Amino acid sequence: MTLRRRRTALYMPASNARAIAKARGLACDVVILDLEDAVAPDEKARARQQVVDEIGAGGFGTRELVVRINALDTPWGADDAAAVRAIGADAVLVPKMASVSGLAAVRHALREDGPPIWAMIETCAGVLALPALAAAAGEMRLAALVAGTNDLAKEMRCRPGADRMPLVPALAGLVTAARAAGIVALDGVCNALDAPDRFAAECAQGVALGFDGKTLIHPAQIDAAHAAFGPSAEDLAWARAVIAAFAAPGNADKGAIRLDGQMVERLHLAEAEAVVAEV
Repeated sequence: MTLRRRRTALYMPASNARAIAKARGLACDVVILDLEDAVAPDEKARARQQVVDEIGAGGFGTRELVVRINALDTPWGADDAAAVRAIGADAVLVPKMASVSGLAAVRHALREDGPPIWAMIETCAGVLALPALAAAAGEMRLAALVAGTNDLAKEMRCRPGADRMPLVPALAGLVTAARAAGIVALDGVCNALDAPDRFAAECAQGVALGFDGKTLIHPAQIDAAHAAFGPSAEDLAWARAVIAAFAAPGNADKGAIRLDGQMVERLHLAEAEAVVAEV
């Protein structure tokens, strides 16, 4: 089975045909065609039809293709859901997810056989609902949790600096919920386009917190995020050493072995195999 990576998920405004065309040639793992924040109210209908047309035209290669719709309680949400539920998108990203009942409403709007749901956690209520959302993930075909750090910071009235300290508990909670449900966790965007050091620091923090990847707002952020969320040379060396150690004839049936002065268990073997699969 080929491992599907989500190191980079790039938002592209669904109303911008040139941006969508460019996305077909970018190195990002995921393209998110955005019908929500990136599209003005009087452009919503045109952008929706453009998404239908562009996905129908294809050409996105191996990139995972996700559509961010407007929330169902907006004037555009129901039409968005009806338009995208059967056009071949890999998933539908829903903003401001805050309850299991809201998740169920989206599942109903997309139909049982419609695409998986990716849920944005960008409100205080959404953070508090994380355990319940994780518990409902299987039934509702919830496949990813995505941090909406800008809106969350606004609602919390906090002022996250470069270390994003006020948001760390919520981010860690999101990752914990995703791991409990066995689904993907994506970090929020970095708005500082002209501050590569800050972007690199956010990526490193996201890796440390356990995120699978990061949502992006500009193609220039792709390479740095790939480097951060991909395995380092040290990670690969460790993983290959663990795999080789367990493959040794005397270790085939052991649950734990000693390697370079450390105790290594079979759970580390599974982790090592996942690291090597990312290459």
